[in-house]
Amino acid sequence: MIGSFNMDSNGKSYMNFYMDMSIVTFRQNNIEKTTQVGSWQAGLDGNVTFSNENVLSNFTSTQIYRVVVVEQPPFVYIAKLAPRGYRGYCIDMMDMIAEALGFDYEIQLATGNKMGDMDDNGRWDGMMKDLIDKKADIGLGSISVMAERESFIDFTVPYYDLVGYSILMKTSYVPPSIYKFLTVLEDDVWISIIVAYFITSFLLWAFDKYSPNSYQNNPGKYEDEDDKRIFTMKESLWFCMTSLTPQGGGDAPKQLSGRLVAATWWLFGFIIIASYTANLAAFLTVSRLEHTIESLDDLYKQYRVTYAPVNGSNAMIYFQRMSNIEDKFYEIWKEMSLNDSLSNLERSKLAVWDYPISDKFSKIWQIMQDSGLPSSLTEAVAKVRASKSATSGFAFIADATDVKYQELISCDLVAVGDEFSRKPYALAVQQGSPLKNRLNGVILDLMNRRKLESLRKKWWENNPERMECPDPENPSEGISMRNIGGVFILIIIGIGMAIGILSLEYYLYHREKEIKIIGVRDIVDGTQMYTGSAGKTSLKRIE
Repeated sequence: MIGSFNMDSNGKSYMNFYMDMSIVTFRQNNIEKTTQVGSWQAGLDGNVTFSNENVLSNFTSTQIYRVVVVEQPPFVYIAKLAPRGYRGYCIDMMDMIAEALGFDYEIQLATGNKMGDMDDNGRWDGMMKDLIDKKADIGLGSISVMAERESFIDFTVPYYDLVGYSILMKTSYVPPSIYKFLTVLEDDVWISIIVAYFITSFLLWAFDKYSPNSYQNNPGKYEDEDDKRIFTMKESLWFCMTSLTPQGGGDAPKQLSGRLVAATWWLFGFIIIASYTANLAAFLTVSRLEHTIESLDDLYKQYRVTYAPVNGSNAMIYFQRMSNIEDKFYEIWKEMSLNDSLSNLERSKLAVWDYPISDKFSKIWQIMQDSGLPSSLTEAVAKVRASKSATSGFAFIADATDVKYQELISCDLVAVGDEFSRKPYALAVQQGSPLKNRLNGVILDLMNRRKLESLRKKWWENNPERMECPDPENPSEGISMRNIGGVFILIIIGIGMAIGILSLEYYLYHREKEIKIIGVRDIVDGTQMYTGSAGKTSLKRIE
């Protein structure tokens, strides 16, 4: 634009300038095409000139709204490669709404990437502040409809079913392993058993070799007995191995010292086998045990598992308010029961041994504060994963959608119990915004056409980040091959070793036989047979 400031004879001022006019086409917040359509000569007698009189016959304008979001999968993901930089359930829904209403929108992350909390002075932060300050037109995400929020912004009709709070815990499920029978004992225990086996075998061989009362050193002493066994190193190894089986080790040593060694080994083997059997049974059934915690009441009644929501979350506000309500009820009851204006009869009707209203949430809120509230969802999930087991550690309380998503993308976490304190999710707009009624109509239409249900299936059941976890075993069924298959592999290994040794024995036997035949032939070729005076046949070397 180029022009000057002028003034006519009557003292009226005006601008005299020339401006080119163009039609600009936007797509997804970017300029797609610019077309010059005319010019404007402004001045005292300025006019507009078009290059084509019909150029504005198909001209339309598009409204662009500012949408503010909070990253919370699977509703909203930050994805740099996505067309708008975001993807997820809510982004797909917003695309459908924009197409139906004929507007475009740009997405920006909420201040602090949070829904927003209100301080004691009624001031908000996060997404709520962006909407209240009119920095955004639409709030998009898993936004819970809450009374204090409705005092400052407006909500559309709910686009998502009632969602409550749920509990996230570490699963008690142990992945099956065909070598589970080897994990019953720790590695150092297995090594110690093997070392004890070889030491005991060596002692049996040494005691039998050097004891004056052993069979090999004093065979005459045991002439009338049938069990005559010399404990060579091979026999000692075999005796110790078979002693650990129901078959038994066979004949024991004859001397008292050797029998004491054998008895000590038998006692050692009995304790090891009993311990192994008990632990194996526990290992095979631990994945089939049910959770001991199935509800908020179960959490409240135990002390081994600590629990808390994210600091500043809706769940935290819920427990904090429930605790405050219980405190207020207690004050009201105390004032009623101690009111001097009541007659004795009226006061007696309020007298009870115990406080009539539960203080459950007051105690729960105190436990949460003592255990420490995580500062973020990531920290809370990491704290759950750090738990030693499902019966000790940390449990996380949050929106059921967050809990189910964490269960969806991992195999070591599980949602426990039913939802409580359920509420809907809706879109948020500025208070008094005309967008509310327009959005309501489209959301209801999408629900009637089951479009939102298809989105839920896409981002929940068919989510690309969904983990394919093995199904836990049914407790009513027997032990599967997934847990005990390693025993059959052990049999196969034993049979394979036996076949290998048999082949070696066969080879050595025939080789030894061939050596003897060759030796006899050499003797026959170098000698001649003759008959002596006694009629005996002999061989004589031919010189």
